[in-house]
Amino acid sequence: MKRILTLVLALALVFGMSLSAQAKKRYVFGGGPAGGTFQVVANAIQVFGPIKNNPDFSIKAQSSGGSTENLRTVNAGRSAFGTVYAGEVFLGRTGKMTGDPNKYDKVLVVGYLYGAPAQLVVRKGSGINSAKDLVGKKVGVGNAGSGAFANCERFFTHLGIWDKIERNAMGYNDAAQAFGNEQLDAFWLLTAFPSGAVIMAAQTNDIDLVNVGKDAEDTGYFTEYPYFGKLSIPAGTYRGVDHDTPSFFDSALLVANADVSADDVYALLKAVWSDEGLKHMVDQKKTFKAMSVADGLKGVNPAATPLHPGAERFWKEMGVLK
Repeated sequence: MKRILTLVLALALVFGMSLSAQAKKRYVFGGGPAGGTFQVVANAIQVFGPIKNNPDFSIKAQSSGGSTENLRTVNAGRSAFGTVYAGEVFLGRTGKMTGDPNKYDKVLVVGYLYGAPAQLVVRKGSGINSAKDLVGKKVGVGNAGSGAFANCERFFTHLGIWDKIERNAMGYNDAAQAFGNEQLDAFWLLTAFPSGAVIMAAQTNDIDLVNVGKDAEDTGYFTEYPYFGKLSIPAGTYRGVDHDTPSFFDSALLVANADVSADDVYALLKAVWSDEGLKHMVDQKKTFKAMSVADGLKGVNPAATPLHPGAERFWKEMGVLK
């Protein structure tokens, strides 16, 4: 009888553990290509203790093409979370993506991460002083499916040069390597600075940054795409670039699929935007100094790009959303 009782208890314990394991949800977090900050976001959140040990869900960081791909996979529910540029969230929601009239209305905003400026890297003394000087040149334009590629196409089309350059679709690290091997005349990034890929390029070449801020200002780009902000990349950010470089930036946003539990989104926010969580993020990359409770919805217009209900609850609780 004792043996039977012991067996029954053991089975109950195993069965109970099995049910518990099954009850824990596994969410995919869409990251980005190697050398970009998007993948750092996904990896950092995946390994953060309070997230890793959450009894209700786990996060699995998964590399991706970047912003545009994340927009589509999150909308389709193949990723629960992801990082997407504010421009793509807005254009995707309104069906105004280049060559894509679909409306991605299941992608909801969770919080602001950082500003991602455009960076156009060339060799010092190349004579390329404006993006318009790239006509006939070999240019790395970001990998297909990324926000970098989408924004490069948008900006260069606006300038009238998209079809006049030799386009090479590749990730940042691959572009830096190709640039170092003199297979590219320039390469484009839309990412936080300092970028590891640009640092890599500066180790083997004397580099310079093009003043794309002036190109944008002179051609009415900010009027046509008002969600971009203006900034300058400070002198000394990269070896050999001893001048401030005016540019423009998009905001990298944490987003979630509309069907993800509001409680789980709230729990993720509460963990990541805690003092401990924000310190953890900065430890992964200094770019995340831009993250704070006060700026948790920086550049976000909930009327244009709605918040996830879990995010709405959290930011109201924090006094950020009135």
